[in-house]
Amino acid sequence: VALGNRSTHTCAAMAPPQSASTPWFSPNELYFGLDVECVATGTTHDARAVAQIGLVDAWERPLLNLVVKPEQPIVSHLSPLTGLSAEILEQYGMHFTQAMQMLRQYLPKEAILVGQSIHTDVEWLGLQEGIDFQGMIDLSGIWRVWNTKYNSWSVFSQDHCLTALLGIKVGDAHDALGDALKSIRLFNFYRQLQDQPREIEKAKESLLKFEPEPSFAKKHPVFDGVCMGNRKTCTCGAPFLTFG
Repeated sequence: VALGNRSTHTCAAMAPPQSASTPWFSPNELYFGLDVECVATGTTHDARAVAQIGLVDAWERPLLNLVVKPEQPIVSHLSPLTGLSAEILEQYGMHFTQAMQMLRQYLPKEAILVGQSIHTDVEWLGLQEGIDFQGMIDLSGIWRVWNTKYNSWSVFSQDHCLTALLGIKVGDAHDALGDALKSIRLFNFYRQLQDQPREIEKAKESLLKFEPEPSFAKKHPVFDGVCMGNRKTCTCGAPFLTFG
């Protein structure tokens, strides 16, 4: 899904297609892939402001692709990572309040949000579990693997999972709509295998065997003078978000 396709930033939700390819979807469970891209408003890794929101339904159809123009001064658009620029925000950006009104219109109260470290996206947006949506599914949790070599859990990036499990090669550049699509695609793959323990095991084995690409934060601990939040190399002193 390309951010550059800006003829519209909202796509009306359609009724789910009735086909043999999607028999596992329960009508009582409404899953949505959600992702947020942020620009830097300071030099620490926690100085971020929402600049794009992407929402995709369980059938991988784009619902919202919203560009947000932050009120705070922007230190860096982190363009190689976010795909965003001053020109994009100026041309397509809306106020955060307007974007949230649109997002809430598309999210039913029963929604289950799916994403990589989805708690972080929810925190950025100020959404409330039990009020704005029903629950969350973190892909880093369902695709984590017990690593006997280190006697600990190995957690993989969304892009690593996409490449190792689905054979889709991706680069550093991200956009919220594209990442939301990746999230729901990986979740749908998990749902297809969830009643096949051996297939789940084989998939997780492939995650360990496949050599991961270094993340943007690992390759660029500091970009445009902004700390990228690599825990091993961070020197900015800002806290890291943790969720119980």
